[in-house]
Amino acid sequence: MKKGKNQLIDSFGRVARKLRLSVIDRCNFRCNFCMPITPAWMPRQELLSYEEIVRVTRILTSLGIEKVKITGGEPLLRKDIDKLIELLAQIRGINSLSMTTNGYFLMDMAWKLKKAGLGGITLSLHSLKEEKYEKIVGRSGVFERVLKGLEEAKKAEFNPLKINVVITRGCNDNEILDFVELARQSGLIVRFIEYMPFDGRNIWNKKLVVKGEEIISLIKSKYELVKEDRNAGDTAVNFRFTDGTPGGIGIITSMSSPFCKDCDRIRITADGKLVPCLFSDKTYDLKSIIRSNATDEEVANYILASFKKKFRGVETLVNKDIKNVRPMYTVGG
Repeated sequence: MKKGKNQLIDSFGRVARKLRLSVIDRCNFRCNFCMPITPAWMPRQELLSYEEIVRVTRILTSLGIEKVKITGGEPLLRKDIDKLIELLAQIRGINSLSMTTNGYFLMDMAWKLKKAGLGGITLSLHSLKEEKYEKIVGRSGVFERVLKGLEEAKKAEFNPLKINVVITRGCNDNEILDFVELARQSGLIVRFIEYMPFDGRNIWNKKLVVKGEEIISLIKSKYELVKEDRNAGDTAVNFRFTDGTPGGIGIITSMSSPFCKDCDRIRITADGKLVPCLFSDKTYDLKSIIRSNATDEEVANYILASFKKKFRGVETLVNKDIKNVRPMYTVGG
């Protein structure tokens, strides 16, 4: 698409088409690669209201945003989230509205979300072994409920319905082939994500990263895969099974082979900070502009100017000692 003056374009010529929209920082899990043991939650009054979220999203669609993914923390902890989804689904210009969730509340919420207009769901599931899973998420007695939530989401026919797995060496890297079997048996897309420096506990270490090429090599030792064409801006390299079995595999190589050159994302935190790049600590206080009685045009101009400053990307840090940037729960996935 031709670049226009009212599009979100950074100084490297990258155009934003996708919005990661965090609606809450709180989470009922304590995943060790995402959160500190005792997180400091944002005060409720600091969160963007639904009215403010809808307004900002509408302005962003006027600037070229086409896909919106709702994130958290755990977005289903936000009261009446289905009402927000219903409002967002009515915004002209959005052709994809999806959500990332830990799945705990899906058993009760799947059909409400579907009725409200949610299209796709990505469920985070980091082990298929109950004891290990509950150790990773820091909560006991939740594994079976999450699996039931996944089944309910399948019945509601969300499309796409994906599973995200953060692979950590020495933790769940011995379950990679088990997850591939899950993809084949369920017909779902399972995406393996390299461990990133957003854990909130300062335990991230390069040695814990299982590179995408290692994951694919292991999978190919048992299964024949066909690599699919990658669309510009896609975070995952996707594969399907040569034998025609439904389901598929995705590899997100954020650390070993980042996709910064054609990144098309912009993020907004639950408290209204605009985050042009996940790997940069730079944020821009959009909420203060919104709450200062600014016009839509003034808000749009602030967003355009802020996004123009987007960091080149993690590819510039590959040969440097990468430090924890921020806990993932504070900005969304």
